[in-house]
Amino acid sequence: MIREDVHSTGIPVLCASCEARHRGICGALTPDQLVTLSKTTTKRKASAGEELVGDAESIDSYANVLSGVVKLTKMLSDGRQQIVGLQFAPDFLGRPFKVESTLSAEAATDVELCAFPRRAIERMMGEQPDLEHKLLQQTLKELDQARDWMVTLGRKTAAEKVASFLLMIARNIDPTAAPTQRGVSFDLPLSRGEIADFLGLTIETVSRQFTRLRSDAVIGIEHNRHVRIADMALLAARAGD
Repeated sequence: MIREDVHSTGIPVLCASCEARHRGICGALTPDQLVTLSKTTTKRKASAGEELVGDAESIDSYANVLSGVVKLTKMLSDGRQQIVGLQFAPDFLGRPFKVESTLSAEAATDVELCAFPRRAIERMMGEQPDLEHKLLQQTLKELDQARDWMVTLGRKTAAEKVASFLLMIARNIDPTAAPTQRGVSFDLPLSRGEIADFLGLTIETVSRQFTRLRSDAVIGIEHNRHVRIADMALLAARAGD
């Protein structure tokens, strides 16, 4: 549990140093509301592969992603699983006013979450319009991303799809990354097979495109998982952006 020890500003210590406090939904709360919410808040860690929310599961809490990557999946009637989205810090995990989940959420990497009761955050939405506005902004952002991804999957070439995937990860892992920024690096949150499923490609095609991007010095790859992007603008061009 987050303790009630506070700074002179009235903001709980752990909240003040938390990225979700500054860039996430908690930035819309007053110090008093943060103190109230902190009394029922729990920070937890989950290992890669651990299920966070099950499909059709009753929702009793929400969470901020503090670190790591969460993958959202949908189970098809024949048992196949489709990745439909990824969430990064400080994204909000959950859908307000829903009592049952429609997707599964799984830790794609080791993650840290800050969880709080559903009723507490929904009550605060009624008290603080800025919080509701913040959640609406994230929902619209996810809608825009989903539409962009529809274009990626429906119209882009295999090379552009793989470059778009890497660009998406780079921009979310480092939100300050400008189109011309150099030196962005990260560990891939998905396996080659998961990337292939996400992009509607074969594993062989994904591997070929990674090799081509590396040969052209657009990216560097170490230990098959760690990616270094030499030039964001060059990668964006390869993605067709």
